[in-house]
Amino acid sequence: MRDAALAAAGRMDEVASSRRLSRRSFLAGSAAALGGLGLAGCATVDGLTLAEAEKLYGPVPTEKFPIPAAEIAKVDPKYWRRTVSFDTKEAPGTIVVDPANYYVYRVEGDGVATRYGANVGRDGFRWSGDAYVGRKSEWATWTPPPEMIKRQPEAAKWARGMPGGLENPLGARTLHLYQNGRYTLYTIYASSDPETIGSGITSGCVGLLSQDMIHLYNQTPVKTKVVVLPA
Repeated sequence: MRDAALAAAGRMDEVASSRRLSRRSFLAGSAAALGGLGLAGCATVDGLTLAEAEKLYGPVPTEKFPIPAAEIAKVDPKYWRRTVSFDTKEAPGTIVVDPANYYVYRVEGDGVATRYGANVGRDGFRWSGDAYVGRKSEWATWTPPPEMIKRQPEAAKWARGMPGGLENPLGARTLHLYQNGRYTLYTIYASSDPETIGSGITSGCVGLLSQDMIHLYNQTPVKTKVVVLPA
């Protein structure tokens, strides 16, 4: 797994918007080159109605960069946040990534977990194994790796880092994954692109809708175990 991380060296998933050098253009480049249980009753074992989902994924105006409502109708309902039965020996709080099915689970204990829909690494860039949250970031600076700048010269303007904001590929929150005291270069991050949920488009990182990522982030302390299942 470490070799895979080194091979991915800094290849942060390149999700961006079609309007400018932002989320959608990064996504195109990638494709070419490469809190609590039930959220106070809103997420249920039986799932959500569209109206409930729209409320759950509504705007977050209190953020440093106010987050608009997610276009949740663009997401398959099976990827909406919900509480599900989950048989595992992992301790409560553990994060389990299931890239084959595009899910991230937070183990709650008592046979259940909070499940989030995700985007994951594309074919050839998926990985598996154990890691842990080595650090956490809010509105982190994103720096394109040299490999991306070579493929997409327009990204050179951010060679010294893109400040945090709505157009930054890392989004509102980031969990940085470590092994044996070293950063793997992989993250779980916030995505504002609902159409990417349920797809493999990154270089190994895992993206959740911004509202889901904030929900997970707020319950995840540094040192939390992360298990990435085989694809």
